[in-house]
Amino acid sequence: MTTIIAPSVLSADFSRLGDEVEAIDRAGADWSHPDVRAAHFVPNIPFGPPVIRPTGGGTKKIFDCHLMIAPADPYIAAFADAGADIITVHAEAGPHLDRSLQAIRALGKKAGVSLNPGTPESVIEYVLDRLDLILLMTVNPGFGGQAFIPAMLDKIKRVKAMVGRRPIDIEIDGGATPETAPLVAAAGANVLVAGSAVFKGGTEQSYAANITAIRQAADQAYKAHHGA
Repeated sequence: MTTIIAPSVLSADFSRLGDEVEAIDRAGADWSHPDVRAAHFVPNIPFGPPVIRPTGGGTKKIFDCHLMIAPADPYIAAFADAGADIITVHAEAGPHLDRSLQAIRALGKKAGVSLNPGTPESVIEYVLDRLDLILLMTVNPGFGGQAFIPAMLDKIKRVKAMVGRRPIDIEIDGGATPETAPLVAAAGANVLVAGSAVFKGGTEQSYAANITAIRQAADQAYKAHHGA
């Protein structure tokens, strides 16, 4: 198994966002991860479907769209139309999580659910068979560059046990670096969202080196604990 690296485009240079997405594509990113935010979860709103649509056109990689908005249901179709391949909603984003996940899949997209650090994993117990991805926030959502919350390692392990043999990706978002990547991979995460750790350096060459360092550190730990 090879760890999936999904750079968070919130850390990109917004003045040339399309170029940045193409650069991380060439640099070896597996997915592109736009965080769509609104004040219910975070104090800032960076972009929505009109920005994602042209940006997504610059890459053939998976577009992993994380909706930090509530309610999320009224916007699912718009983000599907904008080119999202995976649409992830927060467990708290609406009264009927099962219905939200059904709506995503009905549009032909993969469905994910995100859990904030203080949200227990028990909320997804009865929707596991609707899921393609579980996104665990390993920082409190709102700003890039935050430090990884160590208590989330046990949460990743518990989610890994819940998933069992189901074909569900376990993604972490927040504080991913070459130092934390082995810890989350050993716990069971196979998709790492990294923002500042990928985009530091500001050049395609530095992005490639950063992605490689995170991936290699995670791959070694995952294989040691979970096999190939």
